[in-house]
This record gives sequence, C-alpha cells and structure tokens, in this order.
Amino acid sequence: MSFRVVIPARFGSSRLPGKPLLDIAGKPMVVHVYERALLSAATDVVVATDDQRIADALRAYDAPVVMTRADHPSGTDRLQEVAEQLGWQPDDIVVNVQGDEPLIPPSVINQVADNLAEASEAGMATLAEPLHDIEQLFNPNIVKLVRDVNNFALYFSRAPMPWARDAFALNREQLPPEALSLYLRHLGIYAYRVGFLHDYVSWPPALIEQVESLEQLRALYQGVRIHVDVAHASLPPGVDTQADLDRVRAILAGSGAVGAMA
Repeated sequence: MSFRVVIPARFGSSRLPGKPLLDIAGKPMVVHVYERALLSAATDVVVATDDQRIADALRAYDAPVVMTRADHPSGTDRLQEVAEQLGWQPDDIVVNVQGDEPLIPPSVINQVADNLAEASEAGMATLAEPLHDIEQLFNPNIVKLVRDVNNFALYFSRAPMPWARDAFALNREQLPPEALSLYLRHLGIYAYRVGFLHDYVSWPPALIEQVESLEQLRALYQGVRIHVDVAHASLPPGVDTQADLDRVRAILAGSGAVGAMA
C-alpha cells in the first residue's frame, strides 16, 4: 500500500507569527515535521504553502514545495489543490500532517494511511486517544467523538459526549467509571482518498460544521464514512503557544529526544 503526505504550512498565526519558520534545535519547525514524515512509509512528502519565505526555507533542505492559493478556508481545501496540481489519482491516499507537529511519530502517519486503505467504504480516516480527564471532556477546545461498532465516526463535537445522564446528574467532577472506555479525544491527523477531496471542495459548508467549527462534519453531513482508530503511539501536542514551543525545544535539545519521538 502506498500513500503520500502533504504538510500544509501557513505563515500567519495569531499567537506565534511565522510559526513554521520558528527555530527549533537549529532548524525551522516545518523542517522537523518534514523530516519526521520522511521516516514514515510515504512514497512522497511535500509541503503546501502560500508564502515564499516558507518555500525558500524548505528548499534549503531539498524539501519539495507546492505553492498554493492564499484564500483556502481549511487545510483540506489546500490538500485538494495540491492533489489537483500534481495530478494524483482518485484512489490515491493522502495523509495531512500539520506543519506544527515537529514530534509526530512516523508510526502514527503509517497507521492512519493503512486504516484508510483497509476501510474501502471510507472516504477518510483519522485517529483518537482515550480521554480520562473530566476537564478535557468539558473543554470546548478538545474535540470529542463517538464511533460505531465498526470504528466509524458517528459524530464529532466540542461538547461533552457521550453524556452520562444519570452519573452527571449526581456529579460532574469525575468521569463515570463504568463509561470510561467510551470517551475519546480526537487527534488532528487525517488520511483522505483524493476523490473524496475533490468532492469535499464542491460541497457547501454544512450548518453543523459552521456551528461546531469542525470541518470533518461536512463529510459526515454528506454521508461520507470516517474511519476512527485509537492511535498506537502517543501523539505529542503540537505547537500553538510560546509554552508549547519552549517545551518542544527542550525535548529536541535533550539526549532522549529520538526515543521520545519513536
């Protein structure tokens, strides 16, 4: 099974301007992401950007770059333009690896691609991890999901779900022990079939997508099946804040950095 990786990288960031080019252990952050993706089983790894500064930095490391439009509303739209520019076939599988994930394990990239290849009825695949923290359950910045018996998504939401009606009526300070296995936190890595990407950009935004600010809900609204597996390896948090950046810099500067990213 073959697949490709696309790394969307935008210069603009409200909290960390120029985020893809921020230095980590002597290299721009996006270069670390590119090098992690090269360690996966992907046949091609390209970076998609609309900023010449990012393109110039990547070419210094011989990283393939595809220049895309600046007006894409989401990373999914940017991936579709890359697939169209490069003439990829409808059945080709593409993994979207965020440009602010410098510690992403290559095994996770392989896992989501393999899952989509095996789930022929799915248009896309993603990953999750168990959620055991009541504060995360009620945090709207943490996306939760529910899946069916065949590991296909039923819904994604920023709201707590599933709602433990009886348990939460008595106590909302802890997760109900009998339901712990139900709670899943969504991880922001996706694999797509190129044909699905072409369909996706032709659909208008769904109301549930707009209300929740979750682009994957457009696919569910259109009846597309999304395969969801629990990640085989821990996916470290990405870089969204200065504190995140400091943490990643410390990890990559330490002697145990390679082991931490396996």
